[in-house]
Amino acid sequence: MLRNRERISVRGLNDNYNHDLKNLFKSTAISASTRPGPLRDFYLALLAKGMRPTMARLTLARKIAAIALTMWKKGVDFDVKHLDQQTV
Repeated sequence: MLRNRERISVRGLNDNYNHDLKNLFKSTAISASTRPGPLRDFYLALLAKGMRPTMARLTLARKIAAIALTMWKKGVDFDVKHLDQQTV
């Protein structure tokens, strides 16, 4: 059997990603997971499903980034209903 010589691709951010923006979303996720509100509820729901706290914070940071991108591109306001639909 011949081995595939294809280079293994690394998932995640590429080399020229914005470090400041990544740190902003990560610190926002940490802050949101400790303060009362819909994002903390989302975080606690992930923990209740058995997700590790570090992965739950990463998921929360990605969710915040997706919300920010949607709000910026579509010019819409934050709506908690869309966040609650995905925790069920």
